[in-house]
Amino acid sequence: MSEKDAITKEYMQDNEIFADAFNYYLYNGEQVIKPEQLKPLDTAQIVLPYGSGEQSVPEQRYRDVLKTVTAMTDDHAAYLLLGIEDQSEIHNAMPVKNMFYDAGQYVKQVEAAAKSHRAAGDKPETSADFLSGFYKTDKLLPVITLTMYFGADEWTAPRDLHSMLAADESILGFVNNYHIHLIAPADIADEDFAKFHTELNLALKYVKYSKNKNKLSCMLQEDAAYRKVSRKTADMLNIVTNSNLNYAGGKESVDMCEAIEGIKNDAREEGRVEGREEGREEGREEGRAEGIEIGVLKTLADLVRDGTLTLAGAATRAKLSVPEFEVRSGLKA
Repeated sequence: MSEKDAITKEYMQDNEIFADAFNYYLYNGEQVIKPEQLKPLDTAQIVLPYGSGEQSVPEQRYRDVLKTVTAMTDDHAAYLLLGIEDQSEIHNAMPVKNMFYDAGQYVKQVEAAAKSHRAAGDKPETSADFLSGFYKTDKLLPVITLTMYFGADEWTAPRDLHSMLAADESILGFVNNYHIHLIAPADIADEDFAKFHTELNLALKYVKYSKNKNKLSCMLQEDAAYRKVSRKTADMLNIVTNSNLNYAGGKESVDMCEAIEGIKNDAREEGRVEGREEGREEGREEGRAEGIEIGVLKTLADLVRDGTLTLAGAATRAKLSVPEFEVRSGLKA
């Protein structure tokens, strides 16, 4: 297991974070699943693939996180088995991977029911009860697996089993499909991050813009919540996004605005490089300084266009009046 996968797995084991992810996905942010209702389960699963000579060779695999919950909705109790699979990289076979884990949980429930009947000395009423050990009156708990993708890029891999199959529609109609349940930062609209009620909000938003240094820097400065982020979240983000954050050890919280100073310096350097390119195109030594300014103005204008920065805020950063900024940045002809 990679360092990224290990730290995201540990992060999602936290009951508050785990509940927040499922409340966002299942209940649109409504706080239905309570952290105290979650109980951890054994993540080991035994599979029996065929070995040489058709001999069954036991193989043990582990899910990332698995918990049971009793969630109350409209005075009705929903008993669920909830699993999370963390991905720091895109996985092209995620539908098959999650389908395997879900099927394994249903098999375990069937086997547990049969074992319970044998231990209690129950007499099967029908041949179907006898053959399966699972009685007609038995019920299974729903299993829901949520894939948490901690990458900035769009999820370009298949999201359902049918997308992986080489078959035409006439055949696909006879193949049961399996869809993955996915939380990917790039899929989340900025206004929907507020539906998270823990630092998962800040973490996923940071991941979404981690490859856009200018936008990330502005976001950290404008959102006061990033001034005091738990060490656990900061450590996870530092490793997952390769941010090279700089903060002192031993503290329980981190000021991400200070820790991100290196990224802000990178953004300034990118502006300088772009400016120098503009200056070389002019072919004059004094064009270098002008090119640097153009690069900075272009970056600020892009942030205004995508709604990250207000026009007034951009003008202030450029040390220009609003009308001057509009003209010199190209926002207004």
